[in-house]
Amino acid sequence: MTHAFYVYASYGFAALVVAAVILWTWADGRARRRELAALEAAGIRRRSARARDGE
Repeated sequence: MTHAFYVYASYGFAALVVAAVILWTWADGRARRRELAALEAAGIRRRSARARDGE
C-alpha cells in the first residue's frame, strides 16, 4: 500500500496525457478540414483531385 499513491498518480497522469493527445489530434483535424474547405471554396484544388479529373 505504500506505493499506491505513486501508481495511481502515474496512471492518472498517463490517462490525462493520452486524453490530451486525442483531443489535440481531433481539434487539429477539424482545423485542417476547415482550412481545406476554405481553400477549395476559393478555387484552389488538391493535386489528387486534379489527377482524377484528368487535368
